[in-house]
Amino acid sequence: MLNKVLVANRGEIAVRIVRACQELGIKSVVAFSEADRDSLAVRLADEAVCIGPPQAARSYLNPPALISAALITGCDAVHPGYGFLSENPYFAEMCVDCKLKFIGPTATTMRLMGDKSIGRQTMRTAQVPTVPGSEGELRGVEEAVDIARQIGYPVLLKPSAGGGGRGMRVAYDESDLVRAYPTARAEAEAAFGRGDLLLEKYLIKVRHVEIQVLADQHGHAIHLGERDCSAQRRHQKILEESPSPIISPEMRAKMGHDALKGVTSIGYTNAGTLEFLVDQEGNYYFIEMNTRIQVEHPVTEQVTGIDLVRWQLMIAAGERLTLQQNDIRMARHAIECRINAEDPERDFLPAGGEVEFYLPPGGPGGACRFTPLLRLQSARELRLAPGEADNVR
Repeated sequence: MLNKVLVANRGEIAVRIVRACQELGIKSVVAFSEADRDSLAVRLADEAVCIGPPQAARSYLNPPALISAALITGCDAVHPGYGFLSENPYFAEMCVDCKLKFIGPTATTMRLMGDKSIGRQTMRTAQVPTVPGSEGELRGVEEAVDIARQIGYPVLLKPSAGGGGRGMRVAYDESDLVRAYPTARAEAEAAFGRGDLLLEKYLIKVRHVEIQVLADQHGHAIHLGERDCSAQRRHQKILEESPSPIISPEMRAKMGHDALKGVTSIGYTNAGTLEFLVDQEGNYYFIEMNTRIQVEHPVTEQVTGIDLVRWQLMIAAGERLTLQQNDIRMARHAIECRINAEDPERDFLPAGGEVEFYLPPGGPGGACRFTPLLRLQSARELRLAPGEADNVR
């Protein structure tokens, strides 16, 4: 088992990692910026180390500062949480080079699935259904037009790197596509440092369903059912629900089987999520993989009763996944709502500020098993940066 883990994150996920460490008897060290000095995670951890000023680029996105914090405090592992450096293969490699276990997949598989073009080709090779479209990155607008003529409109242009909806454009005819191509390429270049684009058939009236997986270092993998994240705005998830209202037990087994085919084909380890689009006829198509724990992981935990963060730590320590697929029971129903602070008079632009009061759910059937760690002693204990209000459950 691991001895001491550096928590390279903040907020809710940092608290979750600390709690999982405590339950396993692992010491935890929280790396915090000056803005989070009085945060709940800092108070709960065995140790805490300041890694820089409030700006994320100089603290939570600063690999040398995080590695130094881990080595100085005698950690033997680093948990990146979600966001920040959680899907950064360079950071994962730095951890390994410094004899620190990176609690997540290898840098190789991270790179493989972090590039949507390569990821699609990899899943096709593993015989996992993918959305009809370009085989790889587009070489120019002429190729995009040729492929669109073959698969039919509407089509979707999307960046090969990155996510969150930036650089994505829908084209309903050829003139739309010609106009959208340079704009999508420029936005992708600005957002991700790469202007490479893919083209896919734009599927109408589909559901967005993701499959949660766990895989150990000994070749054993399982899936923990699905989360339905179809309710979105600007390609950002608003509601997460499990089980999905459109997935039958038979379809769940089939999608889970295909997800595991993809996972085992690349030798993936630790927690991950494969995202699919499901059409009205019940056909599903792989679109991308998240090589980390996700914000919405408690939805799966509530439904299955399995602590994903705890298993992340155990898998990273080299332990075998003792759960078999037949052990997974989706015995409950859970919905997660993201609370976004927005200004309706300005087209719902983010409007950050201080949360003055938070009343967690209570009463019969209303108490979440994670609620005690988030209960506020005063209004100022929960400090949120603009755009981070969706971390509060």
